Amino acid sequence: MFMELWKKRAALVEKNLSVELKKNPALEDKLAQAMQYSLMSGGKRLRPILLMAAADAVSGSGEKFLTVASAIEMIHTYSLIHDDLPAMDNDDYRRGKLTNHKVFGEATAILAGDALLTLAFEVMTRQENISPEILLKVMQEMSIAAGAAGMVGGQSIDLESEDKKISMSTLQKMHMAKTGALFKAAIRSGAILAGANSEQLDALTIYAEKFGLAFQITDDILDVIGDEKNLGKPVGSDEKNNKSTYVTLTSIETAKNLAQKAVDDAVDALKNFSAEADFLRELVKFLLGRNK
Repeated sequence: MFMELWKKRAALVEKNLSVELKKNPALEDKLAQAMQYSLMSGGKRLRPILLMAAADAVSGSGEKFLTVASAIEMIHTYSLIHDDLPAMDNDDYRRGKLTNHKVFGEATAILAGDALLTLAFEVMTRQENISPEILLKVMQEMSIAAGAAGMVGGQSIDLESEDKKISMSTLQKMHMAKTGALFKAAIRSGAILAGANSEQLDALTIYAEKFGLAFQITDDILDVIGDEKNLGKPVGSDEKNNKSTYVTLTSIETAKNLAQKAVDDAVDALKNFSAEADFLRELVKFLLGRNK
């Protein structure tokens, strides 16, 4: 049931992303192709699914917010295109395919990322059956998560931390911003759209923070022991770039224990929610056994 719902909603997101791209074609064919190349290259569609699952937990209405859910995937895709650039993480493969700049060139890849980020906020304005006040709150959540206080700020810390052994507190600060911020925005936005009260929003915020932590720790573990075919990108990139991770600052075994603790804390945060939150419970547990 858990995986069936994930697949069903991922397919809904996939279809809607294609629809939204066609509503706003790029002026230049190469740019349009570059945007489509990365946005429609598969992936778990985890962030839009989290948004819908958080709305389910509050009111069982997740699929009503497919439009905003699709927009957050555009923001995520923009971040991947830019993260892969030579000036950033300098990766050649993403999801088993050549990265955007390897196919279209660095300049077009930068523009494709820029275009997807700005398109995301246009798409959010098309969300139906929600008050302007609530939609503005959600757009604020998204913009903060994507900006200097979120993903961009986290990437900046990451770049400054290369070839250095950083503290655990700096590592946590970096990943709460670079990886965790968009997870938190997805979950909080879903809750806000569904009319969560303050207690529900606080609990889902804790869940989101622990989810992001568990995701990042398992990501660090997979970079050491994962399979390149499953991951769709080379393993060992953290070591190649001399980056501090939860594995390098502790050990594989300690990192696994930290991930388990984060998952347990995330599940505990949902203790006052009904069965409508079961997907969120199963999803965070799934992180411990993921292979990609």
